Amino acid sequence: MSMRALWNGTQVQEAGPAGLAVTGLMLAAYPAMLALALVPSPAGFAAALAVSYIADLVLHSRYQVVISRLRQMRFGVSNRFLVRELLVILLLARLTDAHDFSPYVLMLAVLAFAVMVGVQVVHGGMVALLRKSRALPFTSRNIDLSGLAITDATPKWLEHRAGEKILHTDVPLVAGILVTTFSTAAAPAYIGAGGSFVLACGYLLALGVWLAPRHRVPRPDPALAWFDRWLADYAPTVALYFSGSKDSTYQVNMWLETVERMEGERGIVILRENHTIPDLARTSLPVVCVPSAVHLMNMDLSTIRVALYPAHVGKNLHLLRVPTMKHVFIGHGDSDKVASVNPFGKAYDELWTAGKAGRDRWALADVGVRDEDVVEVGRPQLDVIATAGPDGPIPTVLYAPTWENWTDEPGSTSVTVQGEIIVKALLESEPPVRVVYKPHPFTGTRSAKAKAADQRIRALIEAANQRSGAVPSAAVPEPVGQTGADADAGLKWTDAATSRDAVTTREEVAAERRAAAEWDSDFWNAQPPHRHLVVTGAQPTVYECFNRSNALVSDISSVVSDFIASGKPYAVVDSAGVGEEAFRVANTAVRAAVILSPTADGLDELLEAVRDPLADRRKADRTELKTYLLGPDEPSAQKRFDQAARELAERAEERDRSLRRTT
Repeated sequence: MSMRALWNGTQVQEAGPAGLAVTGLMLAAYPAMLALALVPSPAGFAAALAVSYIADLVLHSRYQVVISRLRQMRFGVSNRFLVRELLVILLLARLTDAHDFSPYVLMLAVLAFAVMVGVQVVHGGMVALLRKSRALPFTSRNIDLSGLAITDATPKWLEHRAGEKILHTDVPLVAGILVTTFSTAAAPAYIGAGGSFVLACGYLLALGVWLAPRHRVPRPDPALAWFDRWLADYAPTVALYFSGSKDSTYQVNMWLETVERMEGERGIVILRENHTIPDLARTSLPVVCVPSAVHLMNMDLSTIRVALYPAHVGKNLHLLRVPTMKHVFIGHGDSDKVASVNPFGKAYDELWTAGKAGRDRWALADVGVRDEDVVEVGRPQLDVIATAGPDGPIPTVLYAPTWENWTDEPGSTSVTVQGEIIVKALLESEPPVRVVYKPHPFTGTRSAKAKAADQRIRALIEAANQRSGAVPSAAVPEPVGQTGADADAGLKWTDAATSRDAVTTREEVAAERRAAAEWDSDFWNAQPPHRHLVVTGAQPTVYECFNRSNALVSDISSVVSDFIASGKPYAVVDSAGVGEEAFRVANTAVRAAVILSPTADGLDELLEAVRDPLADRRKADRTELKTYLLGPDEPSAQKRFDQAARELAERAEERDRSLRRTT
């Protein structure tokens, strides 16, 4: 089997040629050490051993995807070190047989390596105890934890890659033995063994200091009791509840500001996975992450009247079981995708949609959702979308396709087939246009074919920029303090001290958002008007890309529905090839769109509408569709959202009063 065959397509691309080369060196070092130990050749063995150590360090520091795959192949770091040590013993055994080498060195090596294994077991147990002693049953942001008397976090060096560090304490021992193989004197081996023993015991001693009672945080029961008291004092009335993968954090991020702006309500964000916390956008709302279903179900959430759910996931059940609050599915986009009418919708008290289109969508789906349970609240996030296009020397077309989805259903995304055709046609159009490509964050996460197509599209754009010589006029540093900032800072959220210190005031949040807006402005101002862009990551946001574009090309997704708020021309790809008439009937959001065929025919009509407003024959249709999809402009979506929450909260209160009267 070739090296490349050890990894699937996605992992090969993430590791890259350099990562695969380092992996090859590391793996090749082991049979080399075996052969050189059998010869025996101390010099050759030492060289191969050094390669294995150095390659291992490089892989751990740069190529975690390779380390993960090696672990799955039962060749994790512990096994790699163990094999190395066994090969050192083999070298000594061959030297003892062939060159009358002192058998005491061999005995020392066997005994010392056996002791090292025991030390590693003790170390692993102590690290696990330390992490447990520093962890609360919940993680939080923007909650004053001073009542829990949490001490400072353990030093990063003590826990970070702890397993590797304790394994590397064998280096003095191995080095001493190798010196002995050259000199035949036993002293270096004894000195090396002593050095390894001192290093390992020093590490254990440091762990013991931090395991002392004064460094421990409260145990789960008293910590949860304290949190119930905090809940009673804060008395939240609205909960934004989210569970999902790390890559899906954007689904809750889009609702944070909406919940912050709710009048007369006290909001709280409830998360279920710790991996969500670092990528959560900055917010002034209290945030609590409760991984344990038992802990969540035992919390006193009696003051919450309305729970908002951005995604259909199994863990929603852990909050849906609470009868004192009303449960609302708000989703993370309003589109004609099948996921928008998931039969799981029956589990909620209400389903909030942007406009009448959402109501009709549920009715047509006939999945058991009652019409009276659908409420039209608009899309509060869309207030930031401008209705005028940018005033540049050439128009900008945004290509923002969706991802390949969880199944191989045809037509999920245009990236795999039409993407290159679309981008190439836009790059070669005359008069010229600028292309901004913003792929969905999930693009290529499931399909190697989609990932490969995405890379080819990026290459087309880069090649076009190379030909034109378009480069940014200034370097724009990464934005600070926004989505993913905590992840980039490497904060250790498993330690209670991180939650203790993670308090952001409203003023600080407002300042960071102003800084983000300034960064957006600097980013776009630094781009030559003819420079094509690939936009990934949290910033610039897709809405900012809307505002910097004159037209959109996309797939069936919430991106299309949201872009309609701008009133600008747009095209949607019929990548499944169902035909224009059937495509318009099946998908509400494309009724005012230019439909692109599976071969991307139709771009000319879109570009004509962009270049000449008088040739834009779908403008009136877009205006009508905007109201149907997103609701009226007045009252504002935020006001309608707040009103729906108030009315539902009153129903929850009335239910509770009714129950109290009957008991």
